Amino acid sequence: MKISVIGAGNVGATCAMRILEAGFADITLLDIEESIAKGKAEDLMDAASLIGHGRQIIGTSDYKDTEKSDIVVITAGFARKPGMTREELLSKNSSVVKGVTANLMKFSKNPIIIVVTNPLDIMTYIAYKESGLDSKRVMGMAGCLDSSRMNLMVSRKMKRPLGGIEMLVLGTHGETMVPAASQSEVDGKGLQEILPTDDIKEIVKRTKSRGAEIVSYLGKGSAYYAPSAGVFRMIKSIVDDKNEILPCSCMLNGEYGIDGIYLGVPAKLGKDGITEIVELKLDKGEEELLEASSEAVRTQIQSLTN
Repeated sequence: MKISVIGAGNVGATCAMRILEAGFADITLLDIEESIAKGKAEDLMDAASLIGHGRQIIGTSDYKDTEKSDIVVITAGFARKPGMTREELLSKNSSVVKGVTANLMKFSKNPIIIVVTNPLDIMTYIAYKESGLDSKRVMGMAGCLDSSRMNLMVSRKMKRPLGGIEMLVLGTHGETMVPAASQSEVDGKGLQEILPTDDIKEIVKRTKSRGAEIVSYLGKGSAYYAPSAGVFRMIKSIVDDKNEILPCSCMLNGEYGIDGIYLGVPAKLGKDGITEIVELKLDKGEEELLEASSEAVRTQIQSLTN
């Protein structure tokens, strides 16, 4: 098993650390700044005997070193700055992801690609188009992160531990995300049975603004511990062939009444990538929000081709 992580910034390096220390695979950490990739890779190798794993990681700027990758994680791109929406990153990051994907495909025939670069759903679509891969092998990490954030908001609102809290966020990884209260549970009971409507509205609002909140605290850069954990959870399901149902950005071909774009939905992830898109019965309001979310993605994709 070989995994390549493209981009040695905070998200990429932390992804590499989680994967390496779990012993999943040997890793190539690639960055346009080779010295940064090398330095972080060597630092991680210095920790190997302390953690107790036997895997290897190299840092490089040469795509030849990604040859025969089984899984590729794309984190390369410009980070969001305070006050900047994910959508404003579109023009900057589309060319980055296109170039990265083209270079990767020169050396790996049929990898599974997980995109983390924002705006995520559009960047995943670009990677899919540029790679020429089956859409089941190209996906974006978003729903795992946003659902985890909603878990935390519920935990804090109810003043209880996270165990037993299972929230679900669909749609875009951005301002038009759809926290699906109708499909969210606490200890097996529907969220709408437990909390009043006003509390749920507050949780939804906090979930949607959580990424921007963290950016405002950091002042420079954006979240990376939780995004890397989302990637790790997806890779674990793929490597172990668990077919775990996880929310991620998938190409939709009629599911949820949406066609031809990437959008966050629940999917089973196994050794061949997305093995099944799970269709849930949403309430009418959530269906409308998901449709609006899809239109936002479609508009941005069209802006790239005009």
